[in-house]
Amino acid sequence: MSPARAASGGGRVALVTGGSRGVGEGIAVGLGEAGWTVVVSARDEARLARTARRVEEAGGRARAIVCDHGDDAQVEALIQRVGEEHGGLDLLVNNAWAGPAMDYSRPEPFWERPLSDWDLLVGIGLRAHYVATRAAAPGMVERGSGMIVNISSVGTRAYLHSTLYGISKAGLDKMTHDTALELRPHGVTVLSLWPGLIRTERLLASGRETVFGVSIKDTETPELQGRVIAALAADPSVHERTGQVVISAEAAREYGIPEPEGGVPVSPRDMFGGGPVFPALPTA
Repeated sequence: MSPARAASGGGRVALVTGGSRGVGEGIAVGLGEAGWTVVVSARDEARLARTARRVEEAGGRARAIVCDHGDDAQVEALIQRVGEEHGGLDLLVNNAWAGPAMDYSRPEPFWERPLSDWDLLVGIGLRAHYVATRAAAPGMVERGSGMIVNISSVGTRAYLHSTLYGISKAGLDKMTHDTALELRPHGVTVLSLWPGLIRTERLLASGRETVFGVSIKDTETPELQGRVIAALAADPSVHERTGQVVISAEAAREYGIPEPEGGVPVSPRDMFGGGPVFPALPTA
């Protein structure tokens, strides 16, 4: 363990981008439950502070850093700062995302949408993840260990929300596959995680009993995502899965992880007819 990491209190260090709300906040809290030191980044300082408090209440150590993930230089500086202040980065969770204002349940056809949708869904939802991964990789390669998790979606295979949403997620899963191929010899694991239907505050406030045929009680909390990632990171054989998609609901069953608020999360695999997204990586 490096002196810097020892000074920070030891333990494993994670960076969760887009950690100020929703899935990112839940991931940070789930990692905190497992004793991680969690750095969360986003633009909203007040909401980041709330996430940091929740991480510490869950048993972890927290640090909030304001970052505009649409700015490459800020993302690169964030990765460098985390490495310097904590003696290295064990886990990068790419979750920062920005979507255009639209009705995601009934979107307009792509030809009626403004071209600026690309700048949000691909420019941040994909580019920012690539920039962070590129910045984090050298330190992980040097140490011969590390894990990168990209928060993706069944929108890779099934039509979901909009054409550009699917493009951005398909690109992200391809990035997972190919970066994993290059990082595998260096002991660094790269995975995509597909959450299912998330039990957001907005969904609960809607008064609906089902969504896409799934009972609200069987949707997933954001915190479940963090518990799944913590279990993956603790699995000594996780590197065998590098380059693959992990579906949260299926991994929760595999690792025996309970849904924090009850219910049985439903895998979205049937939405695209089943089967893997990508085959296993070729033999080294």
